[in-house]
Amino acid sequence: MAGARNAVETCLGVRPGERVALIADEASRAVAASIAAALDDRRAPYTGLLLEDFGPRPMKAAPADVLEALETADAGVMCMTPQPGELGARMAIVRVVERRQIRYAHMVGVTPEIMQQGMRADYRMVDRLSDRLRGRMLRAETLTVKTEAGTKIAAHFDRGLDWVKTSGLISPRYWSNLPAGEVFTTPATVDGTFVCDATAGDHFNGKYGDLQATPLTLEIEGARLVGVNCARKDLEQEFWEYCHTDENSDRVGELAFGTNLGLSEMIGILLQDEKFPGVHIAFGDPYGSQTHADWKSKTHVDVLTRKCDVWIDDDQVIEKGQYQLEHLGLA
Repeated sequence: MAGARNAVETCLGVRPGERVALIADEASRAVAASIAAALDDRRAPYTGLLLEDFGPRPMKAAPADVLEALETADAGVMCMTPQPGELGARMAIVRVVERRQIRYAHMVGVTPEIMQQGMRADYRMVDRLSDRLRGRMLRAETLTVKTEAGTKIAAHFDRGLDWVKTSGLISPRYWSNLPAGEVFTTPATVDGTFVCDATAGDHFNGKYGDLQATPLTLEIEGARLVGVNCARKDLEQEFWEYCHTDENSDRVGELAFGTNLGLSEMIGILLQDEKFPGVHIAFGDPYGSQTHADWKSKTHVDVLTRKCDVWIDDDQVIEKGQYQLEHLGLA
């Protein structure tokens, strides 16, 4: 309940009397119940929608009732566990949110454990850190990321593309994943080796879990995926094929800082782990409505690495997954 109240009151800023669309699936029923209780405490009426009521999973399209509820809501929350092939349906839901500019929490993969951890963060501190990083990156030339596992990438940036802050304080301008804590852009170029020894996104997270024992080694040239190597050849082949679904599925569409200072360890669930202090990337769709990138993809898959060392130009701001807050004026 502490995490649910944080979501409703601090993150979404729901006021008494506001109407909320609460979307959930069977796997996330317990989390949705805690959100519903927090809305009741806030005296905010909600429309509850269970995805399984509208047809079989995986969803081929967003249910009409869900889209209709979002058309009249002041705020929205979606708690669900992703299944293969549902990204298009989720993107259709997000398009309604963006068109109407309502406050919206996207909780894909949420669990009771996450509600007890990442959702209990001090989101005002997360917001301050995210602000500082965004300010630095708007002026930065190069970002360098290294890990002992073998990651070594350098990224450069297009000043015409924005750095987006999703720090948990949700506004009509930007919806957010919850738990939150990211600052991201679409990079102009990324080159080097990225070793995913944590979690991978979309359905890979649920299917393969934490990849620490069998990391994916990804070779990147000019922001395109040019090679994949993994001890698990089924994962290697599936990841390569996913990243060649369309002409931009192999392109780095997102480079992001995780900024949730309330997290002490990764738990093998992408929704929370991508907010862990460090830097991660994603191949596929660049969320162009937010970053202003002018290309699209039907796919989007995050890849995470552990214990990053990160430099903004020549200034090391993260050491072994720990922010050097004094370098950001926050110590």
